[in-house]
Parts: sequence; structure tokens; C-alpha cells
Amino acid sequence: MSAMLEVEGLEVFYGASQALFGVNLQVREGEVVALMGRNGMGKTTTIHAICRILPVRAGSIRFDGRDLTGLPSYRAARLGIGLVPEGRRCFPNLTVTENLTAAARPGEWTLARVREFFPRLAERSGQFASTLSGGEQQMLAIGRALMTNPRLLVLDEATEGLAPVIRREIWQAIGALRGEGLSILLVDKTLAEILPLADNCVIVERGRDVWLGAPGEITEQVEQDYLGL
Repeated sequence: MSAMLEVEGLEVFYGASQALFGVNLQVREGEVVALMGRNGMGKTTTIHAICRILPVRAGSIRFDGRDLTGLPSYRAARLGIGLVPEGRRCFPNLTVTENLTAAARPGEWTLARVREFFPRLAERSGQFASTLSGGEQQMLAIGRALMTNPRLLVLDEATEGLAPVIRREIWQAIGALRGEGLSILLVDKTLAEILPLADNCVIVERGRDVWLGAPGEITEQVEQDYLGL
């Protein structure tokens, strides 16, 4: 099966400082890929390059056979890449409904369906995003991305800083999306929760992809070398 997303030899700089040194990864149709690594190793930089938030110095990003490398971020979004950014970044002075509809595109994910998927958003529909709890804001960020009707959902640290009970709700929601066959690129640090959902894992270390394989192939040594504190 050909890859929906194919990243080859990705190099990204912040000014004169190089952050990515030839990162490679693939996400196939209906697949969940976990992008893993310690803090500061290049995960979010990789995500931002894929979503066209950061410029690419070298390498290629292809989505459904199309080269994204020179496109602006809004064009990548229109092609079907939905980003749930680290830190949620909801529009604080818009209501829940306004956040959900701001970037909505036609498709299966409608306002009614998102409210059914996250009932708490239906309950908070008229509230400003700034008044929501962290977990509710994360649901809103996921719902907002789903409202773009993406072919690939990119989640960057989807459960960071959330209480355990809310984390479970978010992971259950991601599992439900996986069950519907949505392609997902997932960044998170919690191995116990991310590995049961992932079909494949890519580990980055100091801006390079250093390990690729199935979750069950991650040995204690791999975890110690690349994922431990």
C-alpha cells in the first residue's frame, strides 16, 4: 500500500541552527503512526514542517502523491491535514461553537457529529473557550480539527498536562477515531497509552530518525536508549 504521507530526508533550520537532519517517516491510509522521542529531539519541529508552519531547507513532504514542500500551511490544511497543536491554542475570545465552525469544511464531521462525539462541547457550546478547563479545551482542539474533515489527523501532545480521568477520555476518543479508519500521526510521551493505538512507531533523536518499527518491537534497550529520562 502506498503512503498517504511520505517524508524523506527532511532538514529544517531555525535561523543558522539546524534542527532536523534528514528525518524520514510514512503514514499509510488508515494507519496510526506514533512519533516518539525525548523532549527537544525534533518531534514538534517535524510536525510543524509537515503542516507547513516551518520552512524546509532540504528533503520532501508528499501527501497523497502531492509535493507539499513549497505550500503555505492553509493549502496543506485544505488538502486534508488537520492539526491539533501542542498547547491546544483555541481561540479564547470565541465561543465553543465559533471555534468549531471557524475553519469547518464540508464532510462527514459536522457540528452535530462533533457535539455527539464530545458531549461536553455541546454542554459548553455558548461559552468562550477561555472559560473551559484544560481537558475541555483539548476536546475543542480535536473537534476543531475534525471539523476540517481531514484525511490525516496530526495530534501533538494530545494529553499533556491533563488530569488522569481526562487523559483517559482523550485516549478513548483517539481510539474511536482509529476504529473509524482515520489516518493519525500522533506525538505523545506516554508509552502505556500510545503503544496500544499505534501501528508503527518512529523515534527521533537529536533531529534524526533513529528507530522505526511496530510497537511490540520496542525493547527495553530501545526504550532506555531513546525514550527514557
